[in-house]
Amino acid sequence: MTRLLKILLIIFTILAVLTAVAFFNREKIFQTFFKPTATFLPKGVSVDDQKVKNENSEKKNIEVVAENLDIPWEIAFLPDGDMLVTERSGTLLKIGKDKKSYPIEGVKHRGEGGLLGLALHPKFSDNHWIYLYLTVEENKVLKNRVERYVFSNDSLSERTVILENIPGATNHDGGRIAFGPASAEATAGKPDFYLYITTGDASNGNLAQDAKSLAGKILRVKDDGSIPADNPFGNAVYSYGHRNSQGLVWDEKGNLWATEHGRSGASSGLDELNFIEIGKNYGWPTIEGDERKNSMVTPIVNSGPDETWAPAGAAFLPARRSLGEGGAGSIFFGGLRGEALYEARITDEKKVSLKIHFHEEFGRIRAVVLGPDGFLYISTSNTDGRGNPNLNDDKIIKINPSIFR
Repeated sequence: MTRLLKILLIIFTILAVLTAVAFFNREKIFQTFFKPTATFLPKGVSVDDQKVKNENSEKKNIEVVAENLDIPWEIAFLPDGDMLVTERSGTLLKIGKDKKSYPIEGVKHRGEGGLLGLALHPKFSDNHWIYLYLTVEENKVLKNRVERYVFSNDSLSERTVILENIPGATNHDGGRIAFGPASAEATAGKPDFYLYITTGDASNGNLAQDAKSLAGKILRVKDDGSIPADNPFGNAVYSYGHRNSQGLVWDEKGNLWATEHGRSGASSGLDELNFIEIGKNYGWPTIEGDERKNSMVTPIVNSGPDETWAPAGAAFLPARRSLGEGGAGSIFFGGLRGEALYEARITDEKKVSLKIHFHEEFGRIRAVVLGPDGFLYISTSNTDGRGNPNLNDDKIIKINPSIFR
């Protein structure tokens, strides 16, 4: 009798286990014995087919194209589709069919300084000129400068200093450089061969208000470093009163926009997106955020006192008129401390609506570039000492902009 009870107990235990397994796997069992109808899946598509399609779609829309980089700062595309990338530690990379590195002599990587901005001359196919913004140390003093090189046959040569003695520091070095159209009336994409340069205030806000200083400014020079005749102060200064601008971009009307870091420390926030006009004063350190003062310009949009973007590189994406999109296109810019890709959709010439994408998904975002293939390319900046590096950081990520529409 006792033996019989033991056998029955074992049988009941086995049945209980099987029942529990069936319960927790009821969805898989259902899919095994009952084929899903078109109510749940598109006609002719199985569960496994749909999973593969979703995975392939994601791969097409977001793709890591380079990884294990050392604080990548800027991205530029060569005519053959290969990328040039600056690493803040002092190396220029070529990434494409193969990967090559070019250490830049004299770069002083300290704090936020190092090898920063990168731009190709509009006639690169003819002259092979590239421009770099970098930090150097002279007599134990940090300074920033712009240099020009010939990049041809996978080699760098003919190093030429274009602009020097830009005040530097371990913080607030600016560093974005770009060639742009001549004026707001210029045809979009028609370059004037002028080089625009963002500089930080080198941690001295008073320099931003000094039109004779190159710190805390947006500068404009010719491709040989000489000063355009219509620059407002007889030097390289184009606009002033900037704390630390790190993004430059032109919209389809030729208007210049710039991102700018607001105050930092315990009272952070008030990061800015500015509409840049020649000779204008953008207020730092006298005004911040929505504050106003005669002869000073208030930003088009700011993050407010309770949120921080730490905005960096920027790219413009035109509105898709063929699909009936309104507005005047979107400015996408990276957020370092904000850890997001921000979209400022231009609703009027000087009005925008803001959207946030990929919040805390990739970490700190530095460069944002529109590639020749129509895709956005972003670089992460998680290895710069202020982020939380993910596996194989830092990365360059390719994004299909159709996912934002």
